[in-house]
Amino acid sequence: MSRSVPLVPTRLVPPVTACALALVLTACGGTGGVHGTPGSAGVADPYFPKAGNGGYDVTHYALTLAYTPGASDTSTPLTGTATITARATQNLSAYDLDLKGMKVDALTVDGKDAPWTRTGQELTVRPPATLPKGRTFRTTVHYSGTPETITDPDGSEEGWLPTADGALALGEPTGSMAWFPGNDHPSDKASYDITITVPKGLQAVSNGELRTETTTRAGRTTYTWRTARPMATYLATLAIGHYDITRTTTKNGLPVYVAVDPQEAAASREVLAKIPEIMEWEEYNFGPYPFSSTGAIVDRRGDAGYALETQTRPFFPGAPDTATLVHELAHQWYGDSVTPRTWRDMWLNEGFATYAEWLWSEDHDGDTAQQTFDALYKGTYFDDKSDSEAIWAFPPARPTSAAHISDSPVYERGAMVLHKIRRTVGDARFYDIIQGWAASHRYGNADTEDFTAYVEKAAPGKDFSGIWKNWLYGDGKPAHA
Repeated sequence: MSRSVPLVPTRLVPPVTACALALVLTACGGTGGVHGTPGSAGVADPYFPKAGNGGYDVTHYALTLAYTPGASDTSTPLTGTATITARATQNLSAYDLDLKGMKVDALTVDGKDAPWTRTGQELTVRPPATLPKGRTFRTTVHYSGTPETITDPDGSEEGWLPTADGALALGEPTGSMAWFPGNDHPSDKASYDITITVPKGLQAVSNGELRTETTTRAGRTTYTWRTARPMATYLATLAIGHYDITRTTTKNGLPVYVAVDPQEAAASREVLAKIPEIMEWEEYNFGPYPFSSTGAIVDRRGDAGYALETQTRPFFPGAPDTATLVHELAHQWYGDSVTPRTWRDMWLNEGFATYAEWLWSEDHDGDTAQQTFDALYKGTYFDDKSDSEAIWAFPPARPTSAAHISDSPVYERGAMVLHKIRRTVGDARFYDIIQGWAASHRYGNADTEDFTAYVEKAAPGKDFSGIWKNWLYGDGKPAHA
């Protein structure tokens, strides 16, 4: 599904020189003769070509937000200031940020007013002078308005989702640009400080660790969350509403912060109590946990149409079952810490997390991974025949379009690829591979070619060509299981 985005009127911050206004490929002086070119609008992702931007690498987002749910007396329920620290990767005369909707009220680069224009989701910034390659710079954007709910190509909704008592911000694959400007592509990860002020009585839950909680004189409460480890924009989250908050720790002292809508508290209690057990099991199988806290956010059923692996604190629409909790927590290793380089590589997220469900079942008196594999291959795993056939619609490493990056081949057939590797190398070497993969690419990005090369290097003498050809890249159902 294509999206049509209205043009937003140009706004220039006075005073503006003729040099700054010129839409040329080279910047005017001001940096000792250094000339620059604009960074690209989009990073040429195979499914979301407009996502992300070239010319710089973000290292930190500092977001200061204020939100009033259901504010009928104001046209700006959300106000925000985003300070984006980045490093220029080329001599940069202009660069883009992704921001859909919202009104930009002011913008500075390193404290100086900078002109900017908007077209669709592209907020184009023209710094007062060329930013030399290697230079660290800060862009501060003041913005306000009503954040948008974005409909994905597959029909699901993300971005800013109003709820009965607040809102949810969910970002996969491109929803983060609805509530803050940034380099909205998984290939550019950064640390975050998110400060959010809401009416007293509401909670605001995000990623990482809660740093401060202060009630102001005006009857509003401010929460400050910090995520020190690199995080892709699509994994950033914000949940505003009424929550029952539980703070515990695992056996090794890892903080567990759980926020549950009161309507879901009773139904969630038993399964969420398993978080320490699941974390211990996943660390045993996948290696050391890559982050400094864990937990969950459980909102009401219907507030969103899916669970999501938001970093450190997965989101669930209603009480999850154990398998779903295992799946989303496994993503902390595979997807959150080791993040896909492009959206074509989604099976490295979903295939791993789905296989984690199979392994949990195998270790907890359920079906073995082999039994699950066989049922999927024979077409007896799902009750609906069409679901069984959907597994073979396309190869996991080559979804047919943006509308299908979260379809069954990416999940189930992706997990089948991992099981084929396990059968080829044996259990001991297989667990070395999946732990080593998580460790060697921790906090970074990787693609399918990186993974296949890693597996071949980790198991010399083994032939994986049939797995890659028939299961990972091949069309249709392989002739042999």
